[in-house]
Amino acid sequence: MAPTSTTFARAALNYAGAVDGRGEVEVKITDGRVSRLPGWEECGFELIAHPSAVTDWHDDHEIAETHYAELEILARRLTGCDFALASDHVTRAASARSGRDQSPVMLVHSDFAANYADVARAAYQGAHGRGAAALARSGRTADDVAAAGRILVMQFWRNLGAARMDYPLAFCDCRTVAPEQTRPFRYTGYVAGGRSFDALAVIAPAAPSAHAWYTFPEMTPDEVVAFRTYDTELVQAGRTWFTPHSAFRDPGIAVGNPARFSIEARVMCLFV
Repeated sequence: MAPTSTTFARAALNYAGAVDGRGEVEVKITDGRVSRLPGWEECGFELIAHPSAVTDWHDDHEIAETHYAELEILARRLTGCDFALASDHVTRAASARSGRDQSPVMLVHSDFAANYADVARAAYQGAHGRGAAALARSGRTADDVAAAGRILVMQFWRNLGAARMDYPLAFCDCRTVAPEQTRPFRYTGYVAGGRSFDALAVIAPAAPSAHAWYTFPEMTPDEVVAFRTYDTELVQAGRTWFTPHSAFRDPGIAVGNPARFSIEARVMCLFV
């Protein structure tokens, strides 16, 4: 019989301090491939087979023209939303160059605080370029976004480099963390020209084992991890609407040999 879980690594994650500053906490990171995890709706994240038609992951134009629509289709299938909008992405590598090419984030965090709904409802007002293209693909308008009854944000993370890298990504089972274990911080710069919003830093737990951490070793470009980072329905219910995540050092890989190369994109899922 196959094992139900395997420890992939022990790693020091950078948590926020209860008051200020950061603190390293050594945690066990479990191999999600051999764990009996539920889907993203329960634990916040899920590994999905998802080949892409993109041929050059260094070409931002091809990514926008091809991959955004692929992710919108996937998001609609996963969530059952009425329409989905993707209009930006970030690649992460050891040596960030500019804009959409950024370094791995070494902080236990999630991307949106509880007040993100106001930012989301206004995000496509006066949209142009890729924002306008997303609206056109959906056949919707900025007013439809503003009037949506429920807003859910799914993120999709894809490894584009070596199967095993120096700074992989780990995900925390959202059932093991509560909203009061976070604190918001102001963030600007997800992409060049991006608007400011409040993100969430996760406060270190009293016991390192309190948060359940997972990773998916040796991901290929034909797989994505889908994870929820916002949901107005869960915010209103006082439940955990976010999925904490963080890059971590794989102790079995030398820094830069091989270095991480990945892409992530947010998709706004809207329910009328």
